Amino acid sequence: MDDEDEEMSVDEIVAALELGAATGDPGDRGGDSAPLGATPVKWRDLPDEQAREHWIALRDWVQWVTVRYDVPVALVPPCWWRHAALVEELSALHTAWNASFDRTDAGFGPVGWHERWALAPARLRAAYSGSCSSGHQPIKPRSWAGAADGDEWDAWTSQAHGT
Repeated sequence: MDDEDEEMSVDEIVAALELGAATGDPGDRGGDSAPLGATPVKWRDLPDEQAREHWIALRDWVQWVTVRYDVPVALVPPCWWRHAALVEELSALHTAWNASFDRTDAGFGPVGWHERWALAPARLRAAYSGSCSSGHQPIKPRSWAGAADGDEWDAWTSQAHGT
């Protein structure tokens, strides 16, 4: 260490490290505040022009993970992409995997992902009923049509119903 380093004031050290350089606030650490790791796919709002790249990435990962971890067809059938709840579960696992194995991870991500993966079979079973063993069977989507008329709903929502 030379004499110049020893004689730097705290303010000079802060300035040298570029801490708070923009605002003069030592609490401002500067740098990029963008999130690290993966970004989840919000399928509901995904623009069509972005859909293909996300579907391809998810398919590649699903094919890899089901072989790598010997996932039975009863949990993830070949028609997985036609089952919305299964897509959401697999997509969430894919995002967690990407974040956990990101180069910015401190090394605990893979263990965290495997902890989540251990919980996956029950979640996958809940998302897929196993009805496609003889080919894809479309699920009748739930509908809210006729569930409650406007007047009934308005009357209900006019009170808290807390007791």
